[in-house]
Amino acid sequence: MSRIKEFTLPDLGEGLTEGEILSWLVKVGDTIELNQPIVEVETAKAAVEIPAKWAGVVTKIFHEAGTTVEVGAPIVAIDTQPGSGDLPEPSAESLAAVEVAPAEGMVEPGLIGGPAPGGRTAVLVGYGPRNTTAKRRPRSGTPSAPSTTASNGSTPPPAAVAPVPVPAEQPSNVPAGPVLAKPPVRKLARDLGVDLASLVGTGPMGSVTRDDVHKAVAPAPAATAAPFDASREQRIPIKGVRKLTAENMVASAFTAPHVTEFLTVDVTRTMKALEKIKASRDFRDVRISPLLLVAKAVLLAVKRHPMVNSSWSGETGEIVVKEYVNLGIAAATERGLIVPNIKDAGRLTLRELAEALNTLVQVAKSGKTPPADMAGGTLSITNVGVFGVDTGTPILPPGESAILAFGAVKPTPWVHNGKIKIRQVTTLGLSFDHRIIDGELGSKFLRDVGEFLTDPEAALLSWT
Repeated sequence: MSRIKEFTLPDLGEGLTEGEILSWLVKVGDTIELNQPIVEVETAKAAVEIPAKWAGVVTKIFHEAGTTVEVGAPIVAIDTQPGSGDLPEPSAESLAAVEVAPAEGMVEPGLIGGPAPGGRTAVLVGYGPRNTTAKRRPRSGTPSAPSTTASNGSTPPPAAVAPVPVPAEQPSNVPAGPVLAKPPVRKLARDLGVDLASLVGTGPMGSVTRDDVHKAVAPAPAATAAPFDASREQRIPIKGVRKLTAENMVASAFTAPHVTEFLTVDVTRTMKALEKIKASRDFRDVRISPLLLVAKAVLLAVKRHPMVNSSWSGETGEIVVKEYVNLGIAAATERGLIVPNIKDAGRLTLRELAEALNTLVQVAKSGKTPPADMAGGTLSITNVGVFGVDTGTPILPPGESAILAFGAVKPTPWVHNGKIKIRQVTTLGLSFDHRIIDGELGSKFLRDVGEFLTDPEAALLSWT
């Protein structure tokens, strides 16, 4: 068994197909231990550190930081027996055992029949590469080979073989023979009515890429009187968390019919209650913000209106009402918006809920939120007020039926006890899936959240 083992990028959960290498925590020549973190990878879910599968010495790093790697591709090689002396030089026998794709008719790496990483040949499952020499059929338009037996029955000596002219070397971006393109690219060309044979591929080995197909159907840019220099433009790759967020938001916006309602609330008593909580001995070592009481208001309102905490199942034709609340809190990070959730938040005490909110925010800001913390959310809150925004019309996270926008708390002229006074006021915005939640239910839920925030101490006594 080889002492050099190649560690491949694992599937980090929920069918992810690729990840971007953010940074290497080791370098070639380092001695590493089993389960020691060796690389930080960002997937479409989060940034995670991957531990070593074997102990040993790092002999090769296949991809530098900033490279996007497919799941299953090797990322690092480890000598698992570093104390066994120097690595042997490759022998002729070991080199001969490696099957290399011939130069003629090469296809792009990763295509069926093409070279795969490590010099292997990519084949369909259940079909190994051919081990015998392929026999050519006669070219069309050329005379067939003469019979191998003379008319008198004797075998003539072998005829001299005329030298075959070597064709001039073709440009590297022009494929010989059939057009090279991956199946998704071929489908795209069919959908757009593009003849692949008419394109000059810009991919590896002259293969046709998606960009090649799109450029074939894109209209010529209109001339402008004063074109701008491209050096004054910034191009940011769409990948990782931002890519997944965009896909989820588009899917949600065009799947669930959104309705948004607004409610402006006097939260002066909520802000006073927060000061009391901060002064309490049980909360002195915990960071407290208005979001804590907004979260508590949502959790208590769900008990009154369970249908708000549900999801639409088109596969089974059911509305699934959850008897637990995995409360999502939208968090803005350097890599984009994520919505981790607090599992079974309805069972937590106020102190436990405060601790869970603090942990969630701190981990999100560090970029270390694990994929499991972003899965299974049932109801969410987005705190746009921290940016000074009054409110918003948030889009539902996929699989959820409601999300509450909590706006900025501002001193505002307000009618209180028949007189105009300066009060602490905020505006709530509730977006919900109208397939599940009708106007009456959404309005009652939002009303109850507002009622709690108007007088949280009284609500805590009467609602629980």
